[in-house]
Amino acid sequence: MPVRSNMMMAANCREFIEVQSSRTKQMSNQQVRVGFIGAGKMATALAKGLIEARFTSAEQIVASDVYSAARDQFTNETGSTTFDGNSEVLQRSQVIILAVKPQSLSEVFTRLKEGLTTDHLIVSIAAGVTLSKIEAALPGHRVIRVMPNTPCLVGAGASAFARGSHATSEDAALVQRLLATVGLALEVPESQLDAVTGLSGSGPAYVFEIIEALSDGGVLAGLPRATATKLAAQTLLGAAKMVLETGEHPGQLKDAVTSPAGTTIAGLLELEQAGIRGSLMNAVRAATQRARELA
Repeated sequence: MPVRSNMMMAANCREFIEVQSSRTKQMSNQQVRVGFIGAGKMATALAKGLIEARFTSAEQIVASDVYSAARDQFTNETGSTTFDGNSEVLQRSQVIILAVKPQSLSEVFTRLKEGLTTDHLIVSIAAGVTLSKIEAALPGHRVIRVMPNTPCLVGAGASAFARGSHATSEDAALVQRLLATVGLALEVPESQLDAVTGLSGSGPAYVFEIIEALSDGGVLAGLPRATATKLAAQTLLGAAKMVLETGEHPGQLKDAVTSPAGTTIAGLLELEQAGIRGSLMNAVRAATQRARELA
């Protein structure tokens, strides 16, 4: 290929990157217009988080959903406008969050194609739908795939996200800020998202089981059910907060409350003999494998 052609291609590439970077910086420096395709519980939680963190305002958020009950709930909780079609959402938004069930995405892609432009950043929270599938359906668009979890509903989520081939570092920074309004958000390679699904995606269910079992133990030891459940839940919350805020290894924190011949070591022996560590590890592994099968 002639040198002149190579230089022109390089110049065009640089111009494209600069334009995309400029668009993303503009979104970062002002209130971002966010549109949700799907107005269910996760979409509502994200919208409320964005408003409460002043990432954007209720006036800058819109959503669409085929179900009137979902639209009404979204509006009641966020103060934002909803529609029964997607065209208004595309016209009013810079970031489009796909918050529909995975089996509905194919139909959604068909309806979105006409209104989507390269100015839109697409964020998918549909479980198990890979970046390659989304990019094949919406070629040339900037896409970021997210694996959230249900504690996002109470502002304590653990989310991970991965960039598509056209998404920029500025796009990733924007999504990180967006997800941080409802908890922790980490960028990972897409190859790790199935493991994220097995750990933090399915993890709340494992923790609910642990809380219920601890509560049962408290009842067995003589506590009223309500008292036992509150103490169990707060204990897990406090322990998790210590791990995150101190930065210490969980094993060190465990040792700090384990006195020689004391109550804690007696309880830990029972857990070890019951194989709780192996059971939890196997739960994450099984859920990860299932996520791969479903994808």
